[in-house]
Amino acid sequence: MNQWDIFLAPYKQAIDELKIKLKGIRKQYEREGKSSPIEFVTGRVKPIPSIIEKANQRGIQFDKLSEEMYDIAGLRMMCQFVDDIDIVVELLKNRKDFEVVEERDYIKDTKESGYRSYHVIVKYPIETLDGQRFILAEIQIRTLAMNFWATIEHTLRYKYDGDYPPEIQHRLERAAEAAYLLDEEMSEIREEIKEAQKYYTEQRSELR
Repeated sequence: MNQWDIFLAPYKQAIDELKIKLKGIRKQYEREGKSSPIEFVTGRVKPIPSIIEKANQRGIQFDKLSEEMYDIAGLRMMCQFVDDIDIVVELLKNRKDFEVVEERDYIKDTKESGYRSYHVIVKYPIETLDGQRFILAEIQIRTLAMNFWATIEHTLRYKYDGDYPPEIQHRLERAAEAAYLLDEEMSEIREEIKEAQKYYTEQRSELR
């Protein structure tokens, strides 16, 4: 194994374990016949070129990466509704298997670009042959509309190196507003949507 493989192995372990645990929350809701605030969970370890680029931009030395770069291990938790995000944040803060060490609310404090999401930094313990080790991981909690916008913006940011042409910038701003309005409208008919989903699930169960 090379130096990067050795360094990233604990992060991959943390991602694998956290994905199982966070997906398990949704399964618990389903077993109890309750509507889950979590749609799905994804996770990844930051690619090596991205780690190097960010470290160079912020002047982080290699031996300080585990302390000063909190998003090497990253997870996303998708929700249907904005109100679900608060529920998920509280679920995370009440867990005993990791510690929430920082919160960043980009929903109330939307970034200038239009980016909206709720970020939670956790300190997660993993067991290794050398004993217990704590890994920092970033969990992003957002609605499907927020995620769609963020994914497109992320792709365009790489293409234009963050320096968007005015027309693209304008369209991104309009798209961010549209995503916000979509979340607002869906929240207004939340109960109707949840009742319809429950009915659909029951009908599918009867046909099996």
